[in-house]
Amino acid sequence: MTAVTQHFIERDDGARVELFLSSPPATTNGAILFVHGNQGGLLLGGKEFADNGSLVRFSSRLGITAAAVSQPGFGASGGPADFCGPATQHAIIAALAFLQQQPMVDPDRIVLYGNSRGAVASAMVATKIQTLRALILSSGVYDLRDAYERSSRGLQQTIKTESGATDRAFSDRSALHDAQRITAETLLLHGVNDDRAPVDQAERFSAALAKAGVPVSLHRLDAGHRLAGQLVMPFLKDFLTRIFRPAVTLH
Repeated sequence: MTAVTQHFIERDDGARVELFLSSPPATTNGAILFVHGNQGGLLLGGKEFADNGSLVRFSSRLGITAAAVSQPGFGASGGPADFCGPATQHAIIAALAFLQQQPMVDPDRIVLYGNSRGAVASAMVATKIQTLRALILSSGVYDLRDAYERSSRGLQQTIKTESGATDRAFSDRSALHDAQRITAETLLLHGVNDDRAPVDQAERFSAALAKAGVPVSLHRLDAGHRLAGQLVMPFLKDFLTRIFRPAVTLH
């Protein structure tokens, strides 16, 4: 019986990182790490994926280890939140390192999947970790300064409060400028009507990855910032089934 367990690990600065994990009972395969978005102020962190059944579903149907990390300031991870910045990126890196050490995980077959602000941080992690098998990013921003200048006042205030909105802060959160350092095959999912992360962010990032020789596919979906499961699942099913082949496909 596949179950979800809660773990606490440490970032490189000693801060606590919360991680939820679901592994199949007797299969050594790859792993997928989910990185959540803003969550509408609920601050559930990785628990969102445990509560909605995603971890068990992905783990059991694909025969992989499925995990979800809580960003700083979310769930039981140490804060404060830093809007996808170094602390958040180091939390994700610590979670990836933990997965690589698990006996049920093939360290060469780990997929990182970030949504919204989780996509911003995950894209930056992919510029630093070249051992990822694949990268999935949905509704993300890859040039934060450009997105900041086009954002609502409320979102601008959140970014400024958490990051400082300095030149260094924007640079530390803008994977577009370091696309040539990414090696993982990348799947981009983005709503054409996204009012928080304009679709041209994904288009520009996709072009930069392709120019750098990274295998990349971009799917523009008829949606806003939030992408419904029925829209993204066909793309995820095809992508992940191939990445983790042989495996049972999602339904």
